[in-house]
Amino acid sequence: MPESNLQKVSALGQSVWIDYLSRQLLQSGKLARLMADDAVVGVTSNPTIFQKAIAEGNAYDEQLKEILDGGEDDPKEIFLQLSSRDISDACDLLRKVWDEGKGLDGYVSWEVDPTLASDRDGTIAEARRLHEWLEKPNLYVKIPATEPGLGAIEEMIASGRNINVTLIFSLERHRAVMEAYIRGVERLVESGGDPATVHSVASFFVSRVDTETDKRLDAIGGDATKLNGKLGIANAKLAYQNYLATFAGPRWEALEAKGATKQRCLWASTSTKNPDYRDVMYVEELIGPETVNTMPEETMEAFQDHGRVASTLTADLDAARKLFEDLGKAGVDYDDVTDTLEREGVQKFSDSFDELLDGIKSKRGELVRA
Repeated sequence: MPESNLQKVSALGQSVWIDYLSRQLLQSGKLARLMADDAVVGVTSNPTIFQKAIAEGNAYDEQLKEILDGGEDDPKEIFLQLSSRDISDACDLLRKVWDEGKGLDGYVSWEVDPTLASDRDGTIAEARRLHEWLEKPNLYVKIPATEPGLGAIEEMIASGRNINVTLIFSLERHRAVMEAYIRGVERLVESGGDPATVHSVASFFVSRVDTETDKRLDAIGGDATKLNGKLGIANAKLAYQNYLATFAGPRWEALEAKGATKQRCLWASTSTKNPDYRDVMYVEELIGPETVNTMPEETMEAFQDHGRVASTLTADLDAARKLFEDLGKAGVDYDDVTDTLEREGVQKFSDSFDELLDGIKSKRGELVRA
């Protein structure tokens, strides 16, 4: 049987993850099929995705009844019990990938309450709680890359816990995330811990950058619109260059010699939001080694059908750098774009979490009345 497009991507050193998890995905055997047929070796999840999964259908009703019968009434605690079962089952399914790949892949991500994004200590406490809830070596706990989040990331890495850093939009913040990771690893080593047991990815968002930038370019009009649809990919390519520079040299090599692993770039938000753009552009243009691309299922299907496979991540770097200059000349403030995206990203996840809890309250009411 010939290799599929995603299997070819995997052969070039990029790991393919899927960006959602639900009980139906697990119980139907679909996740297992995606692993077999589409080279899927990891799963991410977030409150928006769980909100949809729990709200639609009755896959969670039986467990919800058990939880209610047990006397639990707090919507957040109910959600954690519901989602922990899915996360645990997915970790078990992917454990073989983790074992065979020496901890490179096979991870499932569980997100810290996004309403804690500006609370460093609250985030640390929640991240610890989730890791202790599910003591599995292939569990990632997701922490947003806000300024308070940076301290939480360092603290958790220093504690020997796996962290998926989410909601990274800017090159400057990505550098700060990598520094927090390295400081955490250094502290872990200093305390006598084994750095080979801790892993991390830095989730760098892509298509949302174009959505926000294009809106500003369209408002400027004229020749500025020629720059539409380019910053998301250029931003990620330069982030990868920063990654290569950071995880090299004496400081990193000393940690690597003790078993430390690099914090890989994970390309997130890789579905194409603008129908005028090629539907697989955020996969095709960001293929390279030591990276992860987490995709929605429809993007996977499209790429399997008509994606072009080639090592593209280090191509056209001069054009990527020039784009930043051109955007500045056109009147687009890069720092304001990324600050806006971080603020809105945190708010969107918080809103989804609130909606999720409201949905659990409604489900709870339906089951009690029944």
